[in-house]
Amino acid sequence: MASRKLLSSLSAARRVRSRAPVLLSASPLPETSTSACHAAAAATKLSGGSPWAPLFSSRAFSSTRPAQQPAGDAPVPSAVDHKSIMPEDMFHKLADDTIHDLLEKLEEYGDSQQMDGFDIDYGNQVLTLRLGDLGTYVVNKQTPNRQIWLSSPVSGPARFDWDAATHSWVYRRTGVNLMRLLEEEIGELCGTPVDLS
Repeated sequence: MASRKLLSSLSAARRVRSRAPVLLSASPLPETSTSACHAAAAATKLSGGSPWAPLFSSRAFSSTRPAQQPAGDAPVPSAVDHKSIMPEDMFHKLADDTIHDLLEKLEEYGDSQQMDGFDIDYGNQVLTLRLGDLGTYVVNKQTPNRQIWLSSPVSGPARFDWDAATHSWVYRRTGVNLMRLLEEEIGELCGTPVDLS
């Protein structure tokens, strides 16, 4: 009786050993997939719960080879190339020069205007131009993005990037230049042309 049980156990183990490579290689999923785990569980069940079943299942799944990406799938986006981003000190110099120049020219413009509510303020790296009932402009730096952001009562929010070719801040969505946009809008609102270039 014991020899028959041993023989039965050995033949079951041979069947499992001969089927295991087929079960695992037929699966299109990586070795650690659910299908492969089910194959290991089936192998353990077929071996009659023998003490060798855990050894078999651990050997079947010990590979550390990464799963390859199937052909036709979209490639994973590459990491951001931080070398292509403008150095922070260069950004601060360009943005500060632009905002300080804008502040001086708007102060001169405001002195020549006879307008109630015209007020310009610069603090905490934020330039605020109040035009009374006509609205308020806010210009500030966004260091992480290397941009100058504008909030306009006419055109709304916009984000300007430095364009080295034209030496100006440009809104990439529309191609408009920061200074030209402000000249057009402020001149139209106030009724007097303003030169900010």
